[in-house]
Amino acid sequence: MSAAIAFLFGAVYGSFLNVVVHRLPREESLVRPGSHCPRCRKPIRWHDNVPILSWLILRGRCRACRKAISPRYPAVEAVMGALAAALQLRWPENPAWAGAAALAGGALLAVALIDWETFLIPDELSGGLIVAGLLFSPLNPYLGGGAWWARPLHSLLGGLFGFAMTFAIAVVGEWIFKKEALGGGDVKLLAGVGAWAGAVGAFDCMMIGSFLGAIYGVSLLVAGRAKRSDPIPFGPFLAFGALVNFFWLMPLGWPLI
Repeated sequence: MSAAIAFLFGAVYGSFLNVVVHRLPREESLVRPGSHCPRCRKPIRWHDNVPILSWLILRGRCRACRKAISPRYPAVEAVMGALAAALQLRWPENPAWAGAAALAGGALLAVALIDWETFLIPDELSGGLIVAGLLFSPLNPYLGGGAWWARPLHSLLGGLFGFAMTFAIAVVGEWIFKKEALGGGDVKLLAGVGAWAGAVGAFDCMMIGSFLGAIYGVSLLVAGRAKRSDPIPFGPFLAFGALVNFFWLMPLGWPLI
C-alpha cells in the first residue's frame, strides 16, 4: 500500500474517530444517529462528509444552519491520515503491521483527546487496545519470533508488565503524596501499550509520558495557570509515548532489553 492510499484510509478513519471522541464520553451510540451537525442536528449529506475537503469547501460551516463547525474535525482527519502514511513509510516491508499500528494509533489519538477534555480514559479504548494487541501480535516485529505462541505470549507478558508497573507507581505515589497519583484509566492504558510494544515499550511509554507531563505541569506553574494540587491529564502524554513505539523503541527500556 502506498503512503498516499494510506493517508486516504487514515483520513476516513479519522472521521470516525471524531464520532468516537464526541460520543463515547457521553455514552452515546457510535452508529445511530448518523453523522449530523452538532448545532442544528440535521443529517450531513455524504458529499458534505468527505474528510478534510468538505470542511474546507464549506468554509467550516454547516450547509443547513451555517453555524461554525470546529476545525478540530478536519485536524483529526489530517493527523490520522498523516500518521497512517508515516507508518506505511516506516514499515514498507510489513504493510499489514503498519495498518494494524494505524488502527491502534487512532485509538491512542482518541484517548488523548478524550482525556484532555474530560480527565477520563474510556475502558472501551484501553480494553480494546489490550485485546487488539493480543490479536495482532503475530504481525508484531517487536515481539520476537520462534514458535507460533511466542509473540502472543510476549504480548500478554508486556500487557501484564505495563499494568503492574503503572499500578505500583499509582500505589506508591498515593502513599507518598496522600492523593491519587495515577488514575485507573492510565493503568489500563499502559496494559494496552504493553500488549502492543512489550515490556520495553511500556517502560519507554511511561518514561516519555512522565517527562512530557512534567514539562507541561511545570510550564503551567511558571505561567501561574495552575497550582501544584491541580490535576493534569496524563493520557495525552502517554498516548504520545505509545505512538513513538510504533516507529522505534527507544533505549529507555534498557533494564528490560
